[in-house]
Amino acid sequence: MSRIPRLAFSTRIAPRAIVPVASSFVRPSVGHTAARYFHPTAMASYPIATLDASLVPRLPPSSPTLFEAKKKKNLSFEAIAKEVGREEVAIAAMFYGQAQASPEDIEKLSQVLDIPVETLESQLSGYPDRGRTMDMPPKEPLIYRLYEIVQNYGYAYKAVLNEKFGDGIMSAISFSTKVEKETDEKGDWAVITLRGKWLPYSRF
Repeated sequence: MSRIPRLAFSTRIAPRAIVPVASSFVRPSVGHTAARYFHPTAMASYPIATLDASLVPRLPPSSPTLFEAKKKKNLSFEAIAKEVGREEVAIAAMFYGQAQASPEDIEKLSQVLDIPVETLESQLSGYPDRGRTMDMPPKEPLIYRLYEIVQNYGYAYKAVLNEKFGDGIMSAISFSTKVEKETDEKGDWAVITLRGKWLPYSRF
C-alpha cells in the first residue's frame, strides 16, 4: 500500500527568511507552546484577494465572473470555502481555472456569490486547461519565492523522499494542500502543507 508523503514549509514573513521544516509539521516545544498558535488563514483586518486585470487574457471567462462577485460580497476564500465545503486553496484554484468544479460546487458557489447557476454551469462545466496562468520562472515575487524554495531545496527533498519511499514521485494529482498562519514571539509565519500520493516508478 502506497504511503503518502507530507511536506511542510514554514516561512517567516520577513525578507529572505525561508525556513523549511520536517516532512510532517513539528510541534513547538513545551516551552513555546503557549506563545505559538495557529490563526485562521483569512483575517478580517486584511483586504480580500481580487483579480489582477493583467491576468485576464490568460484566464477562462469564469475567473472575472467569480472574482467580481467575490469582491462585491467582500468575501475571503476562507469564507467561501466554508460555505462550499472545500479547502480554501481548492476554491482559489477554481477561481483561476486550475481546478474542476463539481455540480455541487457550482450550486453552492451560485448561492454564496449570488451568481445565476446557469451562468456558472456554462462557464465552469468542462475540463480545466491548467498551467497557462504564468510564465516560468514566475515574475511575481511571492510566487517566485515558492519557486526559489524548490531551486534551493529540490534535490534535498528528492534525496530524503527517495530514502523514505524509494524510486518514485509525489503526485500533484492525488494531492491536497493548505495554508495556515502561525504566530509566535518572533512574528507571523506561513505554513504551507503539501500532501501527495507516492507513485513508484513502474518496472518494464
